[in-house]
Amino acid sequence: MKVVILPGAGEVARVAARRIAEAVRRRRDAVVGLATGSSPLGLYAELARQVAAGELDVSGVRGFALDEYVGLPPAHPQSYASVLRRTVAEPLGLDPGRVHVPDGCAADLDAAAAGYERDIRAAGGIDVQILGIGANGHIGFNEPTSSLSSRTRIKTLAPRTRADNARFFAFPEEVPVHCLTQGLGTILEARELVLVAQGEAKADAVAAAVEGPLSSMCPASVLQLHPRAGVYLDEAAAARLRLADYYRHTYAHRPGKA
Repeated sequence: MKVVILPGAGEVARVAARRIAEAVRRRRDAVVGLATGSSPLGLYAELARQVAAGELDVSGVRGFALDEYVGLPPAHPQSYASVLRRTVAEPLGLDPGRVHVPDGCAADLDAAAAGYERDIRAAGGIDVQILGIGANGHIGFNEPTSSLSSRTRIKTLAPRTRADNARFFAFPEEVPVHCLTQGLGTILEARELVLVAQGEAKADAVAAAVEGPLSSMCPASVLQLHPRAGVYLDEAAAARLRLADYYRHTYAHRPGKA
């Protein structure tokens, strides 16, 4: 696992976006796994800047969302279909039809989850998966005690996750209780993982994921199993890391580019 500690959120966005841009330049029709939440917004903004400046062509990119709320229609402003349209597809000029999102309104949610797995496989798998991390260590909506080999499925959101996400809704009770999420096993099959985290509120979860034991109690700790996982942090998110000085040293003396 590569851990990169940077001075602030702007640097996190720029360095992490570089990894995504490199994947797109290697493969014009790259398949990118898309996270929602506040953590990757700066990364998406940096990619949009590169597209606007003519530095990056994403016209062939295909995207797969990590998750979707159950019961929110795609047109709902807080559905992840809508969020990804506003924060990714429109700013990057990406065809919304190339951004796939689990069907949280399907009559048969188990079948929808299995179909989403098939769609990812049919696309050739995820080339690079963007991730945030929840304060309880979740990635996607894989809450603590999720199976480390889990696939796309229905999950019940933890009360803390619903409370954290209530800021996006008019009333806390509007936050859905269930979701469809890629599983930890699904995420691990991506060829590269790029996790971004900013702020002291994420520091405990980051420390557990990076330096704690591999455990379903911290789902993000599965990144320890991946051969090409990068964790990009600002100083506040890195505040609980015992080996922070070593990570700074290795990044300062990295061979070649980050």
